[in-house]
Amino acid sequence: MSPPAFADIAKASNDLINRDFYHAAGGNLEVKSKAPNGINFNVKGKSSHEGSTSGSIEGKYVDAPNGFTLTQSWTTTNVLNTKVELDNQIANGLKAEFATDFVPSSKDFGAKINLAFKQPYFHARAFFDLMKGPTANIDAVLGRDGFLVGVETSYDVQKASITRSAAAVGYTVPQYSTAITATNNFSVFSAAYYHKVNSEVEAGAKATWDSKGSNNVGLEVASKYRIDPTSFAKVRESALVLTDDG
Repeated sequence: MSPPAFADIAKASNDLINRDFYHAAGGNLEVKSKAPNGINFNVKGKSSHEGSTSGSIEGKYVDAPNGFTLTQSWTTTNVLNTKVELDNQIANGLKAEFATDFVPSSKDFGAKINLAFKQPYFHARAFFDLMKGPTANIDAVLGRDGFLVGVETSYDVQKASITRSAAAVGYTVPQYSTAITATNNFSVFSAAYYHKVNSEVEAGAKATWDSKGSNNVGLEVASKYRIDPTSFAKVRESALVLTDDG
């Protein structure tokens, strides 16, 4: 089994702290259907607390035996998106995507190439924006016996410079996971912990410190209790821990 992507090293604790709190997030609606010819349709809608509403209609054709997927969508902001995916066709473990977006009203056009390569102890991804920059965002994770080490970087071809860097280490087993990350060019540090106490109770916490800001540490704590197979309760608390410079 390959390790997680760089963005998912602390996924268990992040999901526990951030997901399912609907009072703090907008409303979402998703309707899926499948035509007799095998094409999947998906209609999505999202409403924010500020009253704005967005949505899209999407059609997807999947040829699983040949690792080919074609997805096209049209959004309420009048953007036409097309994505072609090739899975395990160029090389074993490699998934390649070519995505475009087109705005008819302004004639703006975008094109991206995304690559993901998975092996038993290695997971790397590369995202290339061909029209802006161009830019390249690359991350990689090595994993063995639950231990994880990952790095992330962004490169602007036109400026010939690295624009973002990050690194993370973690340890993950089915019952618990921990992660320490350094993001924003190694200026923001966070430590996260997740524990599945039993089949009914989960607990997690995350501490964050911005070295370019104040010396205070932000702390978030969350817990989840499964009432029955179809319902659960969650609680989250955020605090600012004041530290002494002296």
